[in-house]
Amino acid sequence: MKKDLNIGIGFVTGRSNVCSVINSYYSYIKGQLTNLDRKVNITFYILFDLKYQGASREDFYQLNQEVFDEDGINVKYITPEDIAERKEIVKSYYKLDDDEVDLIFGNGHARGRNTVMYFAYHDKMDYLLFWDDDEYPVACVKKEDGTIEWKMQDNVLKHIEYMEKEKADVTIGYHCGYISPIPYMSYETPEEEEIVTDFIESISNELVSWKSIKATFEENNGVTFADDSISNGEGAYEMQKVNGRKFVAGSTLCLNLRHIKNIPAFYNPPEARGEDTFFSMGIGDLKVIKVPEYHFHDGFLKYREIMDGDFPQKLKLVKASDKAVEKRFYKACLGWIKYKPLLMYLMDTENYKKKMEVTHRKLKRSIKKIDALYDNYNFYDLLDALEKYDSDVEKHYRAFLDTNRVWKKLKKRVEEE
Repeated sequence: MKKDLNIGIGFVTGRSNVCSVINSYYSYIKGQLTNLDRKVNITFYILFDLKYQGASREDFYQLNQEVFDEDGINVKYITPEDIAERKEIVKSYYKLDDDEVDLIFGNGHARGRNTVMYFAYHDKMDYLLFWDDDEYPVACVKKEDGTIEWKMQDNVLKHIEYMEKEKADVTIGYHCGYISPIPYMSYETPEEEEIVTDFIESISNELVSWKSIKATFEENNGVTFADDSISNGEGAYEMQKVNGRKFVAGSTLCLNLRHIKNIPAFYNPPEARGEDTFFSMGIGDLKVIKVPEYHFHDGFLKYREIMDGDFPQKLKLVKASDKAVEKRFYKACLGWIKYKPLLMYLMDTENYKKKMEVTHRKLKRSIKKIDALYDNYNFYDLLDALEKYDSDVEKHYRAFLDTNRVWKKLKKRVEEE
């Protein structure tokens, strides 16, 4: 008889929307896995950050009692007290200092994921699937007549199937919906478009470009629709390197914890984003499978009714003039610009200074127009951040190396326990 299969689903979150996601889909997730050839145990890991949006602890304890009562489903909160206790244990056992354990354990995009990964491995999870709290396991497919067909996705099952069948180290799914938190910014002349282009290119990363954003705005109101065949579970493939790298997103990202020695750490510069990007830097020659399942990214949290099965028949254009998106857009831009120097440094150290000068010039040239669109946030902060993180890039590079050094040391000791 085969032993139980233990699956962790990790949420690193500062928003109480995580409770709605779990309440809505815990039963659906379990249903996906009922036909596997062994008993499946699912553990939801919730690491909450009380500082991210000023939420209270009670905001994250809004799960329905039915979730806790469901056989085969467990919920594990990773509290600030749990993190503090684990740090002390790890410092003593692994002979690490405060700075070293702070690279791995704590809140924040990267440290939160490292913390969940560590706890899940200690709990003997076979696989760990990271799931962002603004995503739903459904695909939106645009039909020939312009209507939208919504399809529920086997978002957990597909990852497990290909992990088991392909013996993969990492699997990654697809996204549809509002993939980017960038709203539509109007322009009436080629000169105005050039300004918008400069801004997007100055903050963009390996997955975002003005060309791709412009196409989705012009064709589909900024919405990325799902491919019909992929949404039907067809078309898995092994990812190959592009320009020497395999880039993955942070959700839905599944890690084979049986292969823990292969799995790199997450890292981001202080208060920056890019945790999935710098994780990708450590993937190297690992086996990464792109699995045919979608998550709808509700990037502006405008379609929460999807969690109740109320599927909209039209997905609207999100404009820069929509004041509800201002905070989200500002924080995303600031998080991106803070990690761009290190990304550029890692991708092309030799030409870093030259490329940074171009980035700085484009941002400086475009920031006035972008800042004029908003009243409550100062987008000139991006210029200050770019200059500071440029000056600190070598320090952040050393921290990136140290994070993986400590993680490697920690993994070796964990395997010996």
